[in-house]
Amino acid sequence: MWITPAYAQAAAGGDTNSMLMSLLPFALIFVIMYFLILRPQQKKVKDHAELVKYIRRGDTVITSGGLVGKVTKVVDDDQIEFEISDGVRVRQMRQMISGVRTKGEPAKEKADSGKDAAKDKDSVKDKESVKDKDAAKDKDKNETSAS
Repeated sequence: MWITPAYAQAAAGGDTNSMLMSLLPFALIFVIMYFLILRPQQKKVKDHAELVKYIRRGDTVITSGGLVGKVTKVVDDDQIEFEISDGVRVRQMRQMISGVRTKGEPAKEKADSGKDAAKDKDSVKDKESVKDKDAAKDKDKNETSAS
């Protein structure tokens, strides 16, 4: 029943080092959860938003319900229309698209937006020429490393 003065002093004084050590596992768990769960999920959401944003006519898409069809019309920013069978067209919310199986040809531009289409074609040609140059450089590197 009697506590010696040495034990009483140790119990009463809160050591900051022991408090930090008791909070360290919680901080460590949070860091692990961030890198294993939160960060990959954010990347997945970002990739899906990009996939949905760039759907165009002619793409073959898969809905979250499992329907597979070819996009016939992009209605607006929220909806697309796709054909699941000959003559059977369905409207679907873009966010419900789970994947794109094959990319289709870009839709033909209208006559009034011909200037924009020419700019887009030039940028695509520039990108393709850069890819061709990079492929040639990689081929040269592989040939020199093989010999």
